[in-house]
Amino acid sequence: MSYYDKHVFFCLNQRDDGRVCCNAHDASAMQAHAKQRIKQLDLAGEGKIRVNKAGCLDRCEQGPCLVVYPDATWYTYVDAHDIDEIIDEHLVHGRVVDRLKI
Repeated sequence: MSYYDKHVFFCLNQRDDGRVCCNAHDASAMQAHAKQRIKQLDLAGEGKIRVNKAGCLDRCEQGPCLVVYPDATWYTYVDAHDIDEIIDEHLVHGRVVDRLKI
């Protein structure tokens, strides 16, 4: 059994050469928002959910991205409302958010 039920990785890649990168779309703030919200919902910790920072996930061209494991579901997002929808629908209720899925 896995230590966490779900593991969420946010790409926080920052490129300085002008190419598209997730961190240019406020990815660090969105990761912090998700981590705080998971803690507020008492969903953080062993057997629950872990929200992590990740380096380049190599999908930056598709917008800022995150991936939920073990489901291997990839999402993009625009703002904290999208992050909240992913948390509420996917992480809490087990329903994939098709409109945000990559």
